[in-house]
Amino acid sequence: MVRELERKSQSAEFPVTAPAANPVFFRTYSRRNDLGMRESWNKVCERTINGLVELGKLTPQEAELLTKMERSIKALPSGRWLWVGGTDWIKKPTNFSGGYNCTSTNLEDWKAFGLMMDLAMMGCGTGAILEAKYINKLPPIRNKLHVILEGEIGATPLEQRREETEVKVEANQVTIYVGDSRQGWVKSYQTVLELSTDERFTSEVKVIVDLSDVRKAGETLKGFGGVANPVKLPELYTNCASILNKAIGRQLNSVECCLLIDQAAVCIVAGNIRRSAGIRQGASDDALFADAKANLWQQDAEGNWRIDPERDALRMANHSRVFHYKPTKEECIDAVRKQYYSGEGAIQWAGEAVARSNCDLLSTKELKIDFLKAYSQGQAKQWLQERHPNIDDNELEHRLGRFGLNPCGEIIGSNFFCNLAEVHLNLLDPDNYKEQEEAFTAAALSVAALLHHKFLEPRYQYSRELDPIVGVSFTGLFDFFVHAFGVDWLRWWEQGRPETPQGVIFKAKEQEYLNHWKNIVHKAVWEYCDRHGLKRPNRCTTVQPSGTKSLLTGASPGWHPPKAQRFIRRITCRKNDPVALACLDYGYPIVPSQSDKDENGNLLNDPFDPRCTEWLVEIPVAVSWADLPGADKIDISKFNALAQTDFYMQVQKSYVTHNTSATIELRENEIEILGTRIYEAIRDDEGYISAALLARFDDLQTFPRLPFEPISKEKYEQLSQEVERRRNNDDFYDALRKYDFGEMSEAGPAGCDSDKCMMPEQSPN
Repeated sequence: MVRELERKSQSAEFPVTAPAANPVFFRTYSRRNDLGMRESWNKVCERTINGLVELGKLTPQEAELLTKMERSIKALPSGRWLWVGGTDWIKKPTNFSGGYNCTSTNLEDWKAFGLMMDLAMMGCGTGAILEAKYINKLPPIRNKLHVILEGEIGATPLEQRREETEVKVEANQVTIYVGDSRQGWVKSYQTVLELSTDERFTSEVKVIVDLSDVRKAGETLKGFGGVANPVKLPELYTNCASILNKAIGRQLNSVECCLLIDQAAVCIVAGNIRRSAGIRQGASDDALFADAKANLWQQDAEGNWRIDPERDALRMANHSRVFHYKPTKEECIDAVRKQYYSGEGAIQWAGEAVARSNCDLLSTKELKIDFLKAYSQGQAKQWLQERHPNIDDNELEHRLGRFGLNPCGEIIGSNFFCNLAEVHLNLLDPDNYKEQEEAFTAAALSVAALLHHKFLEPRYQYSRELDPIVGVSFTGLFDFFVHAFGVDWLRWWEQGRPETPQGVIFKAKEQEYLNHWKNIVHKAVWEYCDRHGLKRPNRCTTVQPSGTKSLLTGASPGWHPPKAQRFIRRITCRKNDPVALACLDYGYPIVPSQSDKDENGNLLNDPFDPRCTEWLVEIPVAVSWADLPGADKIDISKFNALAQTDFYMQVQKSYVTHNTSATIELRENEIEILGTRIYEAIRDDEGYISAALLARFDDLQTFPRLPFEPISKEKYEQLSQEVERRRNNDDFYDALRKYDFGEMSEAGPAGCDSDKCMMPEQSPN
């Protein structure tokens, strides 16, 4: 009887409005226990809360609040903390970084490359700033490298394997014995880069890379979780050498730096389903960087398309252009047009990022506007020196460099780490202000606790001491406001959110909620820091994309409107994944992914076809307000780009003190309108930093088997009934136990989590 109750408790935690919750939870957040069984939601809560209580020295009352909010899924810690929080692994200083969603690093030495690989291997999203003032600190490439691969992966018996990488130098020959550990991989990668500029060598350097000690694919990664997958490791060394050899006699350019980082990313994500989480920031006047992905796809004389193999790795990250002056109207429109057709070319206005991250010095609106004027004229350093002469040069450089972004763009800083807590607004009562205060306070405590970490790497620890960063986000904002304001609010959206008398009232009420939540967060974080003798972060609120965590409650992701009132949600799994097989028993259909085709290029239809490698689980979903009278008459896909931008800027100005991760969907006829609006927002100092833009798929082109497919109420009811008819086990965990064996290939969620990353890349027509 006890075992039966325990089994039932595994899959009965999530709201009925979140049919994708069980598959997502057991695929992404549930670890194996000592007996090899996956954790229940209650066990994950117990582990992660105990970890926060211990690290953050939380009081019993604070622990009780966190427990109440996390178990009810109203406030959650970061996705990374859900995976590693409370484990023995995360308690080791070398692994602290694995508890953080995202990072940004100034690329100014070879160690920065190694650090970014190390971070990515721990699941962190990685941002890199590639402006000339940083990458020009790298020495010129002087040595030609000739890489020779020796030893078969897995050849050395387990008990005889090196854990650390060893390097032996004899004249102009170097042997790298790759260690069987995260640190071993990183050192071997960084060593190859360093050899290209090492002044000890007098001629071509023969680099022998011995892979014998590296464990085979499929072996368990103890502590962190998941399994090893070194399939792309050999190529890492040869590809990096090829990139470096082309730059002999000069310094690397920004694109070559991107390629070196991305080669490591390819190696890390090879074989896994999730994409790499990365962003690369280059200067607006860097023409090479701006066109790095131009003509990535090439067509031969017969009309066949191929990707440029030398630049293929660039797909591992998004590229953003940093403007240190206010872009012109034409530049903004051109950027929107480029993003509409290619998905690349986003503008970031660095002045606003630097101003927000120095809000402790810019305490009034007038000071901020004056600073932004100086910044756009290239006089920011002098402006700060005149008013704050006691700031030393290192701190001044750090303060002016706080335009670094994490991959999804919701955090700003310099050489930073940030963990992100999240409130699920779709589960909160708009009239219950006490519940809202509890949820945002719990989220604030869960991020503040990690401020006790001291990083081993000096550049990150200096940034932590000078500019501690936390981020309290929310998801389901759109759902919350529908519940709060009703269908009239949806109709106002349909009209474009105009400044009508009713619209003015709606905006005032939105601002009231947003400002209230922001004040709760800052009060909770600052009181916690004061009590523990920690420096107060000067900015604590943000909105992340929330692609995966939002599925645990069926929330519309972040601030964004949902794709539709009802839709098919497709979740990617590897073929024969136990979670996917459990989904079959639970009644959900499975189809092959978009990447699985026959010899004629046609999509496969049979998931058990031997040619099929990846599965899509199809789940019919309805938002929590789908049956609200009148809601069905609103076509969400017709919400225009200006209405989305207006709501995004409302969030940016009234709640967010970092940046808001935003993906504005637009149609071709909105390119100039949206470009002009972005120009005006920057020109008038409205608080705009950056936003991603995405062509609506029903406007530019369509793709089969998208992650989201809008459906009618009738279709939703039909599919739901078919799921019920097919279901032969109504306990998801029990269905999972039948197939659950072996290790999970992935190690928790990706560091940054965006619905945009799940969309197919633009393919050639």
